[in-house]
Amino acid sequence: MSLKSKLLIIIICFLLTNNYFYVAPLRAEDDIEDIQEKIEETIEKKEKVEKELNTAEILLQKNKYQVGVTQSLISKTETDITRRETEIKNLTQRIELNKKILTSYLQEAYFDEQDYLTQMAFSDNTISNLTDNYDQLLSVEEKILALLDDIDQSKKDVEKVKENLADKKEDHEKLLNIHKSEQVEIKEDIEEAAATLEEVNKKIEKLRKELSQLLGSAVSFKNITDAAAFASKVTGIRKDYLLGVLVVESNLGRYTGGCNFKESRMSGYRASIFKDICSELNYDYKKQKVSCAPSGYKGTGGAMGVAQFMPDTWQGYKSSIASVTGHNPPDPWNLTDGVVAMALKLTKVDGVKQHKRSGEAKAYCVYLAGGNWASYCDSKGVNYGEKVLYWADNYEKLLN
Repeated sequence: MSLKSKLLIIIICFLLTNNYFYVAPLRAEDDIEDIQEKIEETIEKKEKVEKELNTAEILLQKNKYQVGVTQSLISKTETDITRRETEIKNLTQRIELNKKILTSYLQEAYFDEQDYLTQMAFSDNTISNLTDNYDQLLSVEEKILALLDDIDQSKKDVEKVKENLADKKEDHEKLLNIHKSEQVEIKEDIEEAAATLEEVNKKIEKLRKELSQLLGSAVSFKNITDAAAFASKVTGIRKDYLLGVLVVESNLGRYTGGCNFKESRMSGYRASIFKDICSELNYDYKKQKVSCAPSGYKGTGGAMGVAQFMPDTWQGYKSSIASVTGHNPPDPWNLTDGVVAMALKLTKVDGVKQHKRSGEAKAYCVYLAGGNWASYCDSKGVNYGEKVLYWADNYEKLLN
């Protein structure tokens, strides 16, 4: 084997060995980011399902109202039909009664006519009186016949109304069946959405447990919100905005780095300051956790605590932090000190204290990249400023 080949094998082995040392610590950070993204996606799905469920429940209430109205219409129509049937019965009875009256009257009229002829032959009554009596008899007959016609017509009209009501009732019953069928479908949708929501909630809970296991921190949501409220009060920064920054930086203070001093690959200058900070706080610099070296771009790790300050940056803020928290020396791994340090740096950008969203977005990009901040607030790429503002509005959904 040539010397060149041997050297190439040695270099490859070195690179593989080197990657082994640095990929493993980075995996925890990558896993945490993946789980956070999954939680966000699942929460979005939950919100969508909740919206669908709410819409279905509103439709169900509307459907129940429609069913109630249709049932009331059917009940009213049935009452009207019953009333019309009673009218028809009464009219029929009146017709029968008047028929009997007419029959009796016609019989009487027949005998009266016979008397009339007799009277014409033997009576002294004048022709005029007899004619008047006969005309009166005919007039009564005509009135009775007219009344019978009127009753018969009324009966036909009532029967027609009854038929129309029966048709209307049938239409209402068809509509009621449609509403009830819709109600069954809506209830099935609600049951399906509720089951999906339960499944999504279980998934969120599972992801949160996985995240907690990876974070391995006892920092509670109340701890972090209390620290943010304190920092907001003393610096004027908006608490929700500060919590949004904390979500992006250290997942609400639960993750403060997955690597040790050696694995971070920090520069000699920063390493010297880091050792001084640890010594001053009685920490073993070899064991104290810091951020890992980035895997996606060239750079080093070494950021400390919830604020994720590099050692030299922390050194520049020490006196300001101490004057606010009263901790001297301040501790980057102390929750209150870290959050105050973060707030102090963010308020250096105009508009943050005035709670202007544009200023807040820029402040976080400056927080990340200093003078190169514009590349981190690129509207065409990943806009970290907007990401922080999103979490400022929604931080409670992640790990509350």
